[in-house]
Amino acid sequence: MKTAITELFGIEHPIIQGGMHYVGFAELAAAVSNAGGLGVITGLTQRTPELLAKEIARCRDMTDKPFGVNLTFLPTFSAPPYPEYIAAIREGGVRIVETAGRSPEQYMPALKAGGIKVIHKCTSVRHSLKAEQIGCDAVSVDGFECGGHPGEDDMPNMILLPRAAEELKIPFVASGGMADARSLVAALAMGAAGMNMGTRFIATKEAPVHENVKNALVAASELDTRLVMRALRNTERVLNNRGVEHLLEIEREKGKSLKIDDIHEQVAGVYPKVMIDGDMDAGAWSCGMVVGLIHDIPTVKELIDRIMADAEQLIRGRLAGFLDADSGTALKVA
Repeated sequence: MKTAITELFGIEHPIIQGGMHYVGFAELAAAVSNAGGLGVITGLTQRTPELLAKEIARCRDMTDKPFGVNLTFLPTFSAPPYPEYIAAIREGGVRIVETAGRSPEQYMPALKAGGIKVIHKCTSVRHSLKAEQIGCDAVSVDGFECGGHPGEDDMPNMILLPRAAEELKIPFVASGGMADARSLVAALAMGAAGMNMGTRFIATKEAPVHENVKNALVAASELDTRLVMRALRNTERVLNNRGVEHLLEIEREKGKSLKIDDIHEQVAGVYPKVMIDGDMDAGAWSCGMVVGLIHDIPTVKELIDRIMADAEQLIRGRLAGFLDADSGTALKVA
C-alpha cells in the first residue's frame, strides 16, 4: 500500500509505532521496521544522550530499515539537554523524528540541518496547522481516544481527522483508537495517510515489557481507562488500577485546589515499576481506549501482516461490494 506517509518515510506499510515511555526500546522499534512499518525509539527513556546513542546503535544492528526516535519536549524548567539528544540522533544516522509535547519550533533548525524529517503529535487542528507552519513534514493527529495526553478539547477522531484533512497541506496519520485493519481503512477514508499505534504494540511478543502488562491489556475492556489530572489541565488517559483509583480519590477531595505535589506518588517513577517489574497497581500509566480491541499477543510481524491483509480485504471486498450493484455483492457484504 502506497500513501504519502510510506513515500515520505520510505516504508512499506503506513503504520507507525508511537514513542512510548519504557516501551520504545530497540527491540520493538526494530521489529516494527522489519515488518514494514516505522519503528520508533523513545528518546527520553534513555536517561542521557550517550545512552540514546547506544540504543540507536543497538537498533541499527537489528534492522537495516528506516526507524525513528521520539523526542518529547517538556516544560523549560525541567528540560533535558535537547541539543545533545538531537546530536545523538543525527550522529546515529536517524533521519526521522517524532516530536511530542510542546512545540518543537526552536529545535527545527537543528533537526532540519541534520536532514531529519519531523512528524509532530498534535491533539487539535490549530496545533497541526502550527506544526505545518514551522516546517514539520507530517503530523500525527491524536484523538480523544488516545492513551497519554489527549489535550483539553475532548475531540474524537470521527471529527478531528476530517477537520485535519480539510485544513492541512502536509500528510498526517491518525492516532488514538488505532488497533487493526478497520482502524487503518477508516483513517484512510477520513483523509489520513496512515495510522500511529501505541497501546496495541505493547501487546506484542517483542514489546520489552513485563508479561503482566501484556496480559492486563488483553484482559481489559474499552471501559477500563480513566482520565486523570484534568484539574491541572494536563489530562492523561491511563489504565485503571488501585493506584489510579487512589489518585482519583485525591483529585475529588482536593477539587480545584489540586496541585501536582498532591498526586506525585501516583504519577512519578511509575513506568519502571509497571513495565519492568510488572506491578500493575503502581500508579498512572498511559493506555488508550483501544485496549478494548486487544484480544491477543501476536508477534509484530503477525500483527502488521494481519492488518494489511485484512485492510485489503475490507477495501477490495466489503467496500467495493457496496458499489457493485449489478453483481448483488452489496447484499452479501452489508
